[in-house]
Amino acid sequence: MTGAREEVEGRDIWTFKGVPYAAPPVGELRWQAPRPVASWTEPRESKTYSPSCPQEGQSEGSMVDYLPVGTTSEDCLYLNVWSPAASPDDRLPVMVWIHGGSFESGSGSMPVYEGTNLATRGIVVVTINYRLGPLGFLAHPALSAESSEGVSGNYGLLDQVAALRWVRNNIAGFGGDPANVTVFGESAGGISILDLIVSPLAVGLFDRAIVQSGILLDYGFGVSTAGTLEAAETAGEDYARLLGVDAAGDVLAQMRAKTLEELLGVAAAPAEESSLMEQGLTWKPIADGYLLPDLPSKLWAEGIRQSVPLLIGSNADEGNAFLAGLTVSVGDYEARMRQIFGPHAEEALALWPAVTPEEVTPAFSRMLTEVGFASTARFAARAMSAPGAATTGASGLGGPAAPVYLYQFTRVPLDNPLGAFHGVEIPYVFGTAGLFSGLGQVLQTDYDLSATISGYWTRFAATGDPNGGEAPEWPRYDEVSDRHLELGDTIGAGFGLHQAACDLADRVRGLD
Repeated sequence: MTGAREEVEGRDIWTFKGVPYAAPPVGELRWQAPRPVASWTEPRESKTYSPSCPQEGQSEGSMVDYLPVGTTSEDCLYLNVWSPAASPDDRLPVMVWIHGGSFESGSGSMPVYEGTNLATRGIVVVTINYRLGPLGFLAHPALSAESSEGVSGNYGLLDQVAALRWVRNNIAGFGGDPANVTVFGESAGGISILDLIVSPLAVGLFDRAIVQSGILLDYGFGVSTAGTLEAAETAGEDYARLLGVDAAGDVLAQMRAKTLEELLGVAAAPAEESSLMEQGLTWKPIADGYLLPDLPSKLWAEGIRQSVPLLIGSNADEGNAFLAGLTVSVGDYEARMRQIFGPHAEEALALWPAVTPEEVTPAFSRMLTEVGFASTARFAARAMSAPGAATTGASGLGGPAAPVYLYQFTRVPLDNPLGAFHGVEIPYVFGTAGLFSGLGQVLQTDYDLSATISGYWTRFAATGDPNGGEAPEWPRYDEVSDRHLELGDTIGAGFGLHQAACDLADRVRGLD
């Protein structure tokens, strides 16, 4: 395999793009678990990115304009590698990035995920594609019947498992250490990691985890069926009918004959019963009984998870990007809050009051930020920093407490009206904050913060502890002290992050 070499900061960085980690999921392999890629005998040139997985186009005029997807193809199961290794014997720490995008958009080749800057810190960086939308997460009774495991859906997560297995088996050839792998991701990527941590199929495939703005989809209020195989199969049957599939005929043959335009042109509705955090996600992972033996929040609560060091957190204004332009009356807001919080509604309305229509969107955004993202991060931090279930059988899940580091990102770049919005920390992690220059002036403050955050992330990947150098001390998390690190205009430790909101969320969820 031939890649490209570039000297950066006096160090040679080798880049290998478009490396296949699984067979193309096309034809009869559409809606199948990923299969091994065919070997090749001649040198393979890996200097250009592969197409992204099929997805609908992005909206214009938003802060995600610096995240172009490029061309798309159903043949998309490829990854990219950046390596500073001088030889395969270097055995450098490895970081594997799982991108976000609501499980419907994104790719591992977006400029904001360019791995060169992290590689200059002595890290082998890997970014991956995985199947999205209906191609990645469609469940259907006919697909389940075809499967040897009797399940369907979760193809995108199975792709991630296959990519991590490829890394374990092959990264040594790129100078990486297969026994020192950190998986990191944001939004849907963070959700994926929270799911992989409780999946028996992912045991032993990574050694540490970083979750940026991840949530547990079924970690909602009241009973949710949207995360189950049964509910997803029912939704899949509805989707097939919208495609014009004759249920009396060969359903799978008809569906596999559909074009990408037909598959992506159908707007499938989410399952009727869904938690707060599932709403708006049409396609998502499910508890299929195979990759996810049960609802992820239940597995986390019962300590049925891998014991791996965890760095986890969220941003100060997560909700703003989701609710921009929302117009809701005070009456409708209060009714929605009563629906969400039930008997705890008065307490919730006291925490997030809205007396005038102008106050509704900011109040709902704060609630979404604190309940949806911050409380999930605290829940996972507490679950990992406490002893888990006794390991049983060959699953490898459970085990002792592991080190946890909790953060909140607060920097507002370019005086953006959305604040420290969902996903804004990504360029600071990758050292690609210069991409903001197309949107306004990037300050030295942003470059300095990026250097500090990249240092924390890469030290954690190397050792399981983000501390070192001249960076402020990041305290290890435990439930009693409830400490976190603020990453923003100032960097420093705090405690009790959104404590009232997180405590309320725990009471509503029956976790207190």
